[in-house]
Amino acid sequence: MSLSRRHLAATGAFGAGLALVAAATGPAQAAADEASVAAAVEAYRKAILAKDKAALEALCAPQVSYGHSSGVIQNRDEFVTGTVNSKSVTKALEFSKIWNAVVGDNAISRFIWDSESETEGKTTQTHIGVLIVWVQQGGAWKILGRQAYKL
Repeated sequence: MSLSRRHLAATGAFGAGLALVAAATGPAQAAADEASVAAAVEAYRKAILAKDKAALEALCAPQVSYGHSSGVIQNRDEFVTGTVNSKSVTKALEFSKIWNAVVGDNAISRFIWDSESETEGKTTQTHIGVLIVWVQQGGAWKILGRQAYKL
């Protein structure tokens, strides 16, 4: 089959149309993806505050590597069990300076963690930075890696 100018023009027009559709839906999709990551960050904050085992398990990928600002690294079971069974009571937990970026089936979140907790009558203030790497699994954002660091 020989290609004529008409075939080439039609192919070019089709390709240009696809590019326009992709450009028109790209920013909207990116905003929706970032909003869904922001919702996952808020679900994480609420689950930590409530010591909600089911929610924490649902938010973490089975392969999660969960790093604390102290240098302690935990797997999923260690993190969830440690959070749920902690003697410390978190009285307030706020995230600020939240930044999210979606890259394909992955996302990155950075934020400042400010909390007030009480253990055996002693109040502790925590002010740290956090980096979370998310992965899409089963249509939901799951924490694949989390690392806190001292500010």
